[in-house]
Amino acid sequence: MDAVRDFVRAAETCDYDVDISYNRMVIDAKSLMGVLSLDLTKELTVKFCEEDLHFMNILDKYAVS
Repeated sequence: MDAVRDFVRAAETCDYDVDISYNRMVIDAKSLMGVLSLDLTKELTVKFCEEDLHFMNILDKYAVS
């Protein structure tokens, strides 16, 4: 739960859209309830259209090799 909250807080600081997708489902990454509705045991894809090193460093904590 803490990791999800930290991720959503980081996404909320972005001035651009951040989406999480799994199969055909797309969720706004700035929505705590939306993120919690996903199956967090699956590999999810995060999409955003800005190059933001701070946010990318935060994403690295959750990346799967």
